[in-house]
Amino acid sequence: MGRWNRCPSGPSRTTCSPSSCSPTSLSSLIGTSSWLGRACHLIGGPAGRRPGEPRRFGPGAVGQDGPVTSPLNPSVIAELVVLAENLAREAGSLVRDGRPGRVDVAATKSSAVDVVTAADLASETLLRRRIAEARPDDAILGEEGGLLAGTSEVTWVLDPIDGTVNYLYGIPAYAVSVAAVVGPPDPAGWTVVAGCVHAVADGRTWTAGLGTGAFLDGERLTANEARPLSESLLGTGFGYRAERRRSQGRVIAEVLPQVRDIRRIGSAAMDICTLANGGLDVYFERGLNPWDLAAASLVALEAGAVVTGLRGAPAGTGMTVVGPAQTVATLVDLLERLDADAGDD
Repeated sequence: MGRWNRCPSGPSRTTCSPSSCSPTSLSSLIGTSSWLGRACHLIGGPAGRRPGEPRRFGPGAVGQDGPVTSPLNPSVIAELVVLAENLAREAGSLVRDGRPGRVDVAATKSSAVDVVTAADLASETLLRRRIAEARPDDAILGEEGGLLAGTSEVTWVLDPIDGTVNYLYGIPAYAVSVAAVVGPPDPAGWTVVAGCVHAVADGRTWTAGLGTGAFLDGERLTANEARPLSESLLGTGFGYRAERRRSQGRVIAEVLPQVRDIRRIGSAAMDICTLANGGLDVYFERGLNPWDLAAASLVALEAGAVVTGLRGAPAGTGMTVVGPAQTVATLVDLLERLDADAGDD
């Protein structure tokens, strides 16, 4: 997993940087529970479940136990959705219009193939500047710049380019992801309240507000209804480290014969949003970071999907599974039998 810098001085307005703050591992920041918080809990694991009894999902399982209780006034959520969309579109224009004919790697992160480009850095810089102008008291967590503490109840979670390798190679499947979450600057306590995923190359834009629905270019979304796993088109992705990929390859070899087919877009946010608009039936991936998942998870939840992890855990770095509840339950059972979350950590 990557590392970010966490400011030790609490709610100051000093941006964390390698020179001013001590590094904090992602795993120590998020703990053993999901960073996604109340919106994605799975509360009925396999232990104690009678044969044939369906899994019971928690309050984030839209359509089973009711919607997540909103911590903010609906009018505030609406304002945050508008801001998230404006931010994502502006950053997307910067990324698209500034793309040279050949993109160079500016840095690497978890491995030599986990790349950062100048556009990633420029996009996040723009997003941070615009948030500071519009909502100066809010905290910001970005993939490239780490955590900037705030004094309000809102934290913005930013992925300046989700699908950087696609961007690097000119494959038109990469997005800017912007989410607003409520809670302390600790991912385990967040509730995602607003989000936007903007596909840079073709302009498609997914938006969602907690309790207000999910939309693609203004059209309300509904995820596909549950179908047998054998008839389901499955989306997934892979990590950057060799050991993680070896483990994921083992799992995929077992899953592939049991599904309709597999697709990999190369952007987790676009995978999950594509599921929300019916382009995939179910999705799983190990190793997602908060910025990969924040905005897209809300789009999926508001489209009627379940977002969860394995073994009673909520969605997060260990595993994320998304789709209609019945199909997700079948896939979760399979992934648990395969120990899809074991090894290499």
